[in-house]
Amino acid sequence: MPVAHNRPAKVARYFGFDGFRGGWVMAWIDDDGQHGFSYSPRIAGLLADSFTRAMIDIPIGLPDSGYRQCDIDGRKIARASVFLGARRDLLKFKSFPQANKSYWAKKQPGISLEMWNIRKKIAEVDRLIAPRLQRKVGEAHPEIFFLSHHKGAALANKKTEEGRTQRIRILKRLGFTCIVMMLDHRHGTGIGRDDLIDACACAIVARDTDKSRTLGGAERDARGLRMQIHY
Repeated sequence: MPVAHNRPAKVARYFGFDGFRGGWVMAWIDDDGQHGFSYSPRIAGLLADSFTRAMIDIPIGLPDSGYRQCDIDGRKIARASVFLGARRDLLKFKSFPQANKSYWAKKQPGISLEMWNIRKKIAEVDRLIAPRLQRKVGEAHPEIFFLSHHKGAALANKKTEEGRTQRIRILKRLGFTCIVMMLDHRHGTGIGRDDLIDACACAIVARDTDKSRTLGGAERDARGLRMQIHY
């Protein structure tokens, strides 16, 4: 069940999104410090709600070939947690091996399996985002965010208890004081612990965009979308 709080209608709200097997989880936080989460099979329904700014943990701005510079730069910070190979034509292939075989035949770099596995989520967001909407909806990367708020020190793997504890501590410090209760309330939804934690990170990036850092931004795709990661 979503965690709900009473909140004035005019208080600025910030959304953070992460995909999971059943759809999308959306964490929100407002300028009064109230926060909670919701979820839906489709991201469009969640974006239809009123918000000030939103960040999504999914590539926005898709090249026809090669790797995005923001992803290359992101790998220098968060290594393999930044997936390579976001492209608009991923859905035309029937299998991961077929996709890479086609790219290699054209002397293009291949894609990672992780990128292949999120291709439908990428396409879903790409159908919704236009350059004008990108003024309010951007791309964030939770691992880069967490590293930037951990004083440059290494983090334990997010799949471990130590890694989750580190990330929860950061979220509490930055406003998600009820994150443990939110994690308890996600039971029965299909939302993984890491999915909700990452969505909360994206919501904080959305709230703090004016003072957050970015990777990329100079590159634009064929539709005019910026290729830029906020963290």
